[in-house]
Amino acid sequence: MDPKITKQIQDWLNTPREQRNIPAGAMLLLRLNHNQVLYNNILHKPTKLHDKLEYELNKYLQWRLQQITHEQVVEMEEKVQQIAAKRSFAAQQENPANEFKQGKREDHDALPEDIQALYVENKSLMQRMRDIHAQLRIIQQGRPGFVCKDSDKYPFLKELLELDKKYRDNWAAYDGFDIKTAEVIEKLDSRQENRRALAFINFNKKKYRAQPNEQLREQLAAAYAKVSSPTEKLTSELVELGIITK
Repeated sequence: MDPKITKQIQDWLNTPREQRNIPAGAMLLLRLNHNQVLYNNILHKPTKLHDKLEYELNKYLQWRLQQITHEQVVEMEEKVQQIAAKRSFAAQQENPANEFKQGKREDHDALPEDIQALYVENKSLMQRMRDIHAQLRIIQQGRPGFVCKDSDKYPFLKELLELDKKYRDNWAAYDGFDIKTAEVIEKLDSRQENRRALAFINFNKKKYRAQPNEQLREQLAAAYAKVSSPTEKLTSELVELGIITK
């Protein structure tokens, strides 16, 4: 890892925002990620992409400041190679979305929105992992005589491993979600809420009768609204106290 580049990144980030040399910062980022498209975009839209440039350089700075050993990077590379083989990153697919069709549950539309969202999110996670793997291969191949350093590979390896974990966790949550169990839990929660509401009313209605006040009246009315099947006796009693209207 070249300490000069790390120092240059620190100096650029420490420079007041209005005094930063955007083209110089973009060149620094290009040396780190070899993303010519992003470099060109920053030069053409320096104001709009200033935040993006700052974020990316700060991300690389944090990575470079961490004490990462060569052995750790090698281990990460091996894991990424296993992931790439399992996910077929190198394979050219006519329609990458096809692989998700087989994984979609038959009861998908009946699932809660947050569980459905995991399935949708994994599509974008897969594409992002493919993109990162492609970038990683580019910098590893490099130009004739180019030596890919651990510091060059580490950001890509780290992000890909993190995304893969998120991807696996999403599938586990999506595949493992049990609608029946969730319905039972929801019913239990509803019953508990019902019991708590009744307990609150029974404990406080005498207090309200003895000393009415607006705050307690609102609390009792809110608790009554949570009772799923209030008895006629309870309803009549609260109407009599002026807590609710029939």
